Amino acid sequence: MVYSGDMQGYTGNIEELTKQNTNFRQVLYTGKYMQLVVMKLNVGEEIGMEVHPAVDQFFRIEEGQAKFVVGGEETTVNEDGVFIVPAGSEHNVINTGTGELKLYTIYTPPNHPEGTIHVTKAEAEAAEAAMHQ
Repeated sequence: MVYSGDMQGYTGNIEELTKQNTNFRQVLYTGKYMQLVVMKLNVGEEIGMEVHPAVDQFFRIEEGQAKFVVGGEETTVNEDGVFIVPAGSEHNVINTGTGELKLYTIYTPPNHPEGTIHVTKAEAEAAEAAMHQ
């Protein structure tokens, strides 16, 4: 992956970076007020129901199909589609396609420690559990 990020900014081909990503979650850039993260969900895999009380979240699907469940309502989003989850909304993202789901998300403000890489969902869940002990 070729990208450049520092306190002066960030640049990269987000479509290529997203499609090349093989990790469940990888933080690409963390700024003062936002964070850019790429994700990959396997067929049938989901992020899991969660709520970010003070974080808005933007999602862009680069490859595959996702079902977003927000506040009990379901919406299907296909390749090139976006979905925004307002802060305080209970939400889940589920890969409902026949292949991997590749997406990027922008958190405002940042939600994960800078440089986070979770290769698998299980690794991500363990890290989350450790943070909340």
